[in-house]
Amino acid sequence: MDDPKNPLLPRSRAIGTPPSSLTPSKMRIANLPKKTPLRSWIRVDASSGASCSVSLDKVTVMRRCNLPARDLRLLDPLFVYPSTILGREKAIVLNFEKIRCIITADELLVSVKGFSGNAPAGDEWDYVEEVQRRLASRSDDLPFEFVAMEVALEATCAYLDAQAAELEIEAYPLLDELTSKISTLNLERARRLKSKLVALTRRVQKVRDEIEHLMDDDEDMAELYLTEKKHSIESFYTEHGILGGPGLSVSAPTSPVDSPTSTSAGLKRLERNFSFARSSRHESSRSVETEKRDIEEMEMLLEAYFVVVDNTLNKLMSLKEYIDDTEDFINIQLDNVRNQLIQFELLLSTATFIVAIFGVVAGIFGMNFAIPLFDIPEAFNWVLGISGMTGIIIFCGFLWYFKRRRLIPL
Repeated sequence: MDDPKNPLLPRSRAIGTPPSSLTPSKMRIANLPKKTPLRSWIRVDASSGASCSVSLDKVTVMRRCNLPARDLRLLDPLFVYPSTILGREKAIVLNFEKIRCIITADELLVSVKGFSGNAPAGDEWDYVEEVQRRLASRSDDLPFEFVAMEVALEATCAYLDAQAAELEIEAYPLLDELTSKISTLNLERARRLKSKLVALTRRVQKVRDEIEHLMDDDEDMAELYLTEKKHSIESFYTEHGILGGPGLSVSAPTSPVDSPTSTSAGLKRLERNFSFARSSRHESSRSVETEKRDIEEMEMLLEAYFVVVDNTLNKLMSLKEYIDDTEDFINIQLDNVRNQLIQFELLLSTATFIVAIFGVVAGIFGMNFAIPLFDIPEAFNWVLGISGMTGIIIFCGFLWYFKRRRLIPL
């Protein structure tokens, strides 16, 4: 028990009684869930093509499109993720360069950079306007998700190809100038150019790999047929007497007053309908994946833009090869200059050795002792001539040796 005389020990309180510092109002505030920030989206209706700006939080988008939280992270404008196409049960999550969107059979949700209230208009609206134009001029029965994906692929391929063209316009004159004049400024510009080329090549390669991955897997392409899956599920609900989707059955009790037995039976029947409809969704999804159906439209769509992005990648690879050839040419030039310097240094060392012979002769005759040669007036000319001829002969001997050994191209 607590000691009332000891002020250091806390006073006892009844079990379950909240501390005095937490009033009921404060406890209610503390138990409130934290609100997720609203993000700006552009919504395009699949049937009418009408667009509007909406503000939705993350949880609402997850429930609306039946997506896990990890898929929505790909659309977060605060982070940079590589290009991705994810086919889910009811939606397609698409992250291509500047286009981040969720495509369903009924609508298109385009993520706008920034949160609610401060989202500027930009490339997202251009994408939305193009989708609306395609929907208005659509003459065939192409599904809505195909139209949205085609516009996204076309915009992404055009954007990457334009960046590749700008890089080519900047690169070729710079590399030609670098081959004629090697300077620190030109080398620094070439280094920055190669960094941009590597980054752009990585992005184009990622887009190409994503499209190729879809083309290689028929099940992944089948997952992209959202409208067909929706119609299959709706027809399944209609055939089995399930109204309004899973969980609502015509056999459910409608009387406001039921006995406990009938209420329990009704609840059990509703639970069976929920589980039956939920299992039917998975069975329908599996049947869409496994049955032999025509996916040529999606395959042709992906193949067309695969050729475009592959052509862009080939341009970048050609530019990279040109940069590598320029680097090899510059290295050859530098090696040539280095070899010339080495040859000049070799000749200079040989000449220094010849001059040193005169120094040896001068040192010998500069010694402080008397010899009869000092009394002959022509002795200096003879010593100078003999020393010079000896130096020339030795120098010519070195040159002959260097030529024979191919050390100096003479």
